[in-house]
Order: sequence, then structure tokens, then C-alpha cells
Amino acid sequence: MDHPLIDLINTRIEAAERDGAFDNLEGAGRPLPACDDPAGSVMTRMLKDNGAVPEVVALTRDLARLRDTLRDTADRSERVGLIREIALLETRLEIAKKRG
Repeated sequence: MDHPLIDLINTRIEAAERDGAFDNLEGAGRPLPACDDPAGSVMTRMLKDNGAVPEVVALTRDLARLRDTLRDTADRSERVGLIREIALLETRLEIAKKRG
């Protein structure tokens, strides 16, 4: 089954081609770079270009930030909340590591 908007999409692409929107694109006429994983390469590049990082990396960064905050916090009730957050993130990190 086609996407419900496929006709609109195709119409817009055809109009852009007629208007020259695809003329003189960077890299035109040159071969595409070699790729070991063509199926995942587009997604990987999009994630990288938009600053996405693996969950383990993001959780590790968040833990470091919370630990720094805890170190600089004197208020007892704030420290209790931070310790809870740290414990939760440590659990999430362990789960993320097991998922691989």
C-alpha cells in the first residue's frame, strides 16, 4: 500500500525538478562515498549530523553533570533529590549497557 501522500510528494518533486531545484547540487556528478552498511548509513549520518549520541553516552554525561551538581550543593533536601536522580540514572545506564 502506498503512502497516502505519495501523489502530492511526487508532484512536488516533479515541480522542483522542473524549477531546477536539483541543478548544481554539491557533489553532483561525483560517485557516492564507499559505505560498509548502506542500509543504516543514512540513518547513522542523520543522527550524527544532528548531534545524537548513543543512550549510554547520554546517560553517562547526565550522571557526570548530576554528580558535579551534588558535589556543589549544600542544601540537604536538594542533595537527597540529586541522589535519587543519580540512582535512577545509574539503573537506566545499567539497563542500557545490557541492551547493548
